[in-house]
Amino acid sequence: MQTHGDRLLESLRDGRTVWLDGEKVDVTRHPAFRGTLRTVKELFDTLSREDVRDRVGFVSPRTGQYVHRAFLVPRSPGDLKKRREAFEYWARATRGMMSRLSEYARSLVTGWYASREAFRRFDPQFPDKISRYYESARDGDRIVTTAILDPQIDRRQKVGESSDPDLFLRVVRRTEDGIVVRGAKMIATGAPYAHDVILTPHQRLVRDDPTYAHMLIVPLNSPGLHIICRESFASEDPDRHPLSALYDEMDAVLVFDDVLVPWERVFLLGQAEGVWFAHTHQPFNQLANHQTVVRLLAKLEFVAGVAVAVAQAVGVDGFLHVQEKLGELITQVETVRGLLAAAEGRAECNEEGVFVPAKVPLQTARNLGLSYYPRAMDILQQIAAGGLIQLPSTTVERSGEIQPLLQRYFRGAEVPAEDRVRLFLLAWDLVGSPLGSRHELYERFYSGDPLRTYAAQYVNDDHRRLTEEVWRFLESIKEGTA
Repeated sequence: MQTHGDRLLESLRDGRTVWLDGEKVDVTRHPAFRGTLRTVKELFDTLSREDVRDRVGFVSPRTGQYVHRAFLVPRSPGDLKKRREAFEYWARATRGMMSRLSEYARSLVTGWYASREAFRRFDPQFPDKISRYYESARDGDRIVTTAILDPQIDRRQKVGESSDPDLFLRVVRRTEDGIVVRGAKMIATGAPYAHDVILTPHQRLVRDDPTYAHMLIVPLNSPGLHIICRESFASEDPDRHPLSALYDEMDAVLVFDDVLVPWERVFLLGQAEGVWFAHTHQPFNQLANHQTVVRLLAKLEFVAGVAVAVAQAVGVDGFLHVQEKLGELITQVETVRGLLAAAEGRAECNEEGVFVPAKVPLQTARNLGLSYYPRAMDILQQIAAGGLIQLPSTTVERSGEIQPLLQRYFRGAEVPAEDRVRLFLLAWDLVGSPLGSRHELYERFYSGDPLRTYAAQYVNDDHRRLTEEVWRFLESIKEGTA
């Protein structure tokens, strides 16, 4: 019987144009994608497994088949908990190392669908279009990703004001079948094995210019769409690179060389305010950001676990300065856990009847994550220290005639050499490998410029709750009533 994962792999043989190392490749057969697709297939297969499917999915009202809970519109606190349980299962299964498994973008789609009537003022056809897309993505197990940023060519230029037309994705003509777009977008994580990509302008537009003001969801096998991958960080040796062998979530730049986007996939056009509304309206962001915080928690827990295991393996967990660092990692974990609980505990039903997690705790957790993860990597490096490069070029079991020497000099305080080497290879994959470096960079910037995200938390805050008490106190001093 064909599983959800089997159908996924089959669906990716759809004529898409994926470039790696200067060659057009079939992602379902190329070794650079083998480990990652095996991981994604296993995750999708959870919807086919009777022992798991009720934790990650729900039954589609149209097909009677299990679909992922990212498509569940939360109408109660219980529904919100169900969504978190599904996010948590996939995040823990991948140690938080795969950030764009589609639950984020699927949650955006679910938010737009749940709030579809709010878009009617921008386009009367929007509710029907998003309903059809939501149902087809939900029931078709479609992987959705996002590509919002523009190429790093000249950041001084603004949309609609540049003399270089290649700086921003634009509509070059309309046809009976749809619009034709030209340009590029970045960074489309997971695009080589996703089905659709969400495209909106990154800058807030001031004019209703249909050339640039658009919200699209484009099939990634569209003719003329080139998926240009970065260097692969995947490894075919899971013993030496346990994370890189399974979780290289490929990033790509998308080049649109006169790509036809059918009208059914053009959700907004020439509506600058509507596009910005789609980009920023809180219910969409809160449903999606809920998933990012669940994943962040799983990732920080995994890193903390590795750090504690390393410290115990070499007998330094009793040293005060090491305990202080391990305590900091645990503080990170418990802070994010508390913020996640606060976001869910303070969830409210909005005007569309959708229960959404509280905005402020989610934003706080995301902002803290920008510095928490790099700091966690720093702590892991300090604890493992030179042990990260005191590693043989193979595992102990594969070391041949020098195996007795490795067993003697690569052992730990309480663990044999075989286990200590494997543990430190895992730690190195986190902090020293190309994949590890990519993750540190990703966690610093995936939610945007840290300066702007922190500033946004201030701008969007109700400052009166902070300042009113200050002025009341000063007034009481003035009047002598303090």
